[in-house]
Amino acid sequence: MLPTLESEEHKALREAVAALGKRHGRTYTREDLWSDAGQLGYLGVNLPEGYGGGGGGITELSIVLEELGAAGCPLLMMIVSPAICGTVIARFGTEAQKREWLPALANGTRTMAFGITEPDAGSNSHRITTTARRDGADWLLTGRKVFISGVDIAEATLIVGRTEDARTGNLKPCLFIVPRDAEGFQRRQIDMELNAAEKQFELTLDDVRLPADALVGDEDAGLLQLFAGLNPERIMTAAFAIGMGRYALAQAVTYARERTVWKTPIGAHQAIAHPLAQSHIELELARLMMQKAAHLYDAGDDTGAGEAANMAKYAAGEACVKAVDQAVHTLGGNGLTREFGLASLITAARVSRIAPVSREMILNYVSHQTLGLPKSY
Repeated sequence: MLPTLESEEHKALREAVAALGKRHGRTYTREDLWSDAGQLGYLGVNLPEGYGGGGGGITELSIVLEELGAAGCPLLMMIVSPAICGTVIARFGTEAQKREWLPALANGTRTMAFGITEPDAGSNSHRITTTARRDGADWLLTGRKVFISGVDIAEATLIVGRTEDARTGNLKPCLFIVPRDAEGFQRRQIDMELNAAEKQFELTLDDVRLPADALVGDEDAGLLQLFAGLNPERIMTAAFAIGMGRYALAQAVTYARERTVWKTPIGAHQAIAHPLAQSHIELELARLMMQKAAHLYDAGDDTGAGEAANMAKYAAGEACVKAVDQAVHTLGGNGLTREFGLASLITAARVSRIAPVSREMILNYVSHQTLGLPKSY
């Protein structure tokens, strides 16, 4: 059964991470916070204890990311390195892959990026054109990826490619660990107006030669392995958005209590108070769906988790955008100053609606998979 209240352990984890976030604050540096979080064991709470992790699940990791976000210092690469890549390797990797990667991902000394999105396919795994073909005992990987986070700081990228099924001739998704310095593996930084600690890259793979053990999992597992990483990605994106929304809301509430016009704090006026109360409600509702999705995933219900993870990501993205917008509006001109740290969230919040999957594609998923309505495409 889904617990309706957090355990004492989870509450303690929230408090400890919140304290770490408060120490770093909005002016944090990614490197310092990442190092501290790794040393304290927060980056690997979802990874197996036998490989240096905390032995928890996405439930615990989402708490860490949410609380860091609420303190104004979210770590985007938590979505990618321990949540997607760490989970996939823990579930499907060989013993050698687990020994090589999981302890380092858990303590933060190594990071791994994730490459699925393509210029013409987005995140649609059925249209991915990056292909892998055998060449003796090796693999040759060719294709392009776009909007891949943190490739410059990651030792390797977990690339989603497609291999040909010998029985049917159809292409099916497979996952490969591609080292940053692999020959033929090139990156170009994308010029983004979004100011984030983690940069975005376009990748080109030109017959990148990989050994047989670069393949993660079973060549014939297909979508099963892919969605083992995509469901945590959606849950963690929800945590990222909820944390961001909570940070913005807290700034607005503090300001509304203290800012006085005509001898009355502006928070006493319903035109200010009610939208902030509504944002709080929507963020709390989004968190409940995120907790449900994380619980289902950690319990091994991949199908149920897929539905809930999509809903959680949708709800969190909408709640985040509204919370940030209302926070900026509450502060007026001050909401656009660097002092309050809200203006940069206007663009960042909208990313939670777009990535890793757009809200429209989530609505497609729910209408088709949940409601059983016919497809339009």
